[in-house]
Amino acid sequence: MNASNERRLTMAQAIAEAIGQQMEGDPEVFVMGEDIGRYGGIFGATGGLLDKFGTDRIMDTPISETAFIGTAIGAAAAGMRPIAELMFVDFFGVCMDMIYNHMAKNIYMSGGNVKLPMVLMTAIGGGYNDAAQHSQCLYATFAHMPGIKVVVPSNAYDAKGLMAQAIREDNPVLFMYHKGIMGLPWMAYYEGSTTAVPADPYVLPFGKARIVREGRDLSIVTLSQMVHKATAAAAQLAAQGIDAEIIDLRTLVPLDRQAVLDSVRKTGRLLVADEDYLSFGLSGEIAALVAENLDTVRLKSPVRRLAVPDVPIPYSRPLEQFVIPQVEAIVAQAQRLMQATGVLA
Repeated sequence: MNASNERRLTMAQAIAEAIGQQMEGDPEVFVMGEDIGRYGGIFGATGGLLDKFGTDRIMDTPISETAFIGTAIGAAAAGMRPIAELMFVDFFGVCMDMIYNHMAKNIYMSGGNVKLPMVLMTAIGGGYNDAAQHSQCLYATFAHMPGIKVVVPSNAYDAKGLMAQAIREDNPVLFMYHKGIMGLPWMAYYEGSTTAVPADPYVLPFGKARIVREGRDLSIVTLSQMVHKATAAAAQLAAQGIDAEIIDLRTLVPLDRQAVLDSVRKTGRLLVADEDYLSFGLSGEIAALVAENLDTVRLKSPVRRLAVPDVPIPYSRPLEQFVIPQVEAIVAQAQRLMQATGVLA
């Protein structure tokens, strides 16, 4: 990486830059959504794009998610490459038919004759007291529905490369960014999400997890903001002589199953740390993956899962901090994994 590429960008800046560069290279790419133009997106994902590309390609829409997501689906079917922003993932309920029955299925329903090269971009996550209708992750909900690729970056470098790939895809992609790592000046965030980002365009392939930290004692499989919490937990565990490996999945669909299995084969212990709900979600999927491969994976202790209990996200800060897994909870679960095999007293 040359000196010109040593810039550090927030995740919001990296996403906006990726979109801008793809728009420069392809006149069929455009963006639409609520407050994405003059406001630059309430979480900064389209900052500066209106001034560069104008209202014909950066389009503020009315508050009608069904209308503008449906419009994006139609534009994609006609050969354009739209990016639509659903302001909060929690709002998918009002436009579920467009997402689940059209965006996800129309390629299949047309026998492959209709392509849908579109990105649905949305904000996820809590931790800032926005209550039950603005604080969920829900990526497992969409990963459960065939036909949508699901991308969930944890840092600026990954976000730029994955967004560029998402825009180039001929299949619909759900691109989910956690508000707590976007680098917003009005919101506390993990500094590790702001990274060196090359100025030139680049893509990162889907389905390739990243080993954030190598370790020998246990594997922590996670994604998004939880990567940074796991990293902080791993530092505390290291002081206790516990060497944790951290796997950042980066995409759920496609899922890098091999990276998970390789890590657990090495460490023999698995902790899944997740900000989505516990039941019927990512943590259960990863646990099942390992269980189905016990002929080649030797576990030293039972798999442990750490996720949001099956309750709405509370508005109360103490309650919200309690239900969303924190660094201390990751440390405690890792310690229990080690205690189960007598490594810790």
